[in-house]
Amino acid sequence: MKLFKNPCLHPISIVLLALVMTVTGHPDAWAEKLNIVTTTSDLASIARAVAGDKATVRSICDGKRDPHFLQAKPSYIVMARDADLWIRVGMDLEIGWEQPVLDGARNGGIREGSPGHLDASQKILRLEVPARKVTRAMGGVHPMGNPHYWLDPLNARIIAGTIADRLAELSPAGARAFRKNCRAFERALDERMFGRELVAKVGGSKLWALELKGELLEFLGKKKLGDALGGWLGALHPLRGSEVVTYHRSWVYFMRRFGLSVPVELEPKPGIPPSPSHLAEVIENVKTRKIKTILVEPFYSRKAADLVAAKAGGTVVVCANSVGGQKEATDYFSLIDLIVKRVSAALQAETSAR
Repeated sequence: MKLFKNPCLHPISIVLLALVMTVTGHPDAWAEKLNIVTTTSDLASIARAVAGDKATVRSICDGKRDPHFLQAKPSYIVMARDADLWIRVGMDLEIGWEQPVLDGARNGGIREGSPGHLDASQKILRLEVPARKVTRAMGGVHPMGNPHYWLDPLNARIIAGTIADRLAELSPAGARAFRKNCRAFERALDERMFGRELVAKVGGSKLWALELKGELLEFLGKKKLGDALGGWLGALHPLRGSEVVTYHRSWVYFMRRFGLSVPVELEPKPGIPPSPSHLAEVIENVKTRKIKTILVEPFYSRKAADLVAAKAGGTVVVCANSVGGQKEATDYFSLIDLIVKRVSAALQAETSAR
């Protein structure tokens, strides 16, 4: 980062530069903030937590719209033109509009393959990766797997580390701050997931390792720590095995992480609107399985969900799946807070009614 446009520094400028380097140890102390643009509000929330005051972060999608179907607006191109780092969800979520935005921006620093272009999915745990070639007859199936991975808190933890690594590469002077912010995000996420008491006794990394092996509950039982389980996992643990109807296949990661399942969706295939014949099948399936909770994102029409609920005696739960999708979801943590609260309340009511 150049401190002065004129390469011939004035003597006073040299003195000032020396003073800065004496105090800070690096001339980047006067560097401008990094300009980060993310494709979704969820990535923006995590990026803000990791970057702290060393970057400005803006998002293309605000959480109130379906990121599959955005259009490449001139305002997006302007945002990308000045970006130092572009972060995308990847896995073809933005396939319909990302490339036109990047082409229009004419910013070589953020094109795919450059350090300023980051695919946040590179290290996450993927679900529903097709075992055979994807065709249009399958609907909106993504060849690299289901792209709604941010709804698994473990993947959010992984995303934070991925962003911290790239920021440290782009701005070495801020590397220590990025790592520190990332650790703080991880700690806060772990406490929300497992409860502060349990994280203090066992440690977040160990709890996640046990969770991934399917050994967490056995471990807690042996250590007589079952009562210490709190947070999101503690709230939903009594409801493990419950079934939920969803509109789109956007909840798979959340359901898998918390031991819930989605045996039927209102869409006959991903991205295909519900047809009368499919809804008739859904209604019969819901009645047979006695499912009462129908989960729908705010940007989808409630018409099909309300019909199924009326015919099968269910309850429609409208809940955002991205930061900013509803007023309560102001950041990543409050988003998962909201989902856990609404899903658990609906399932508890369902259980009590039986």
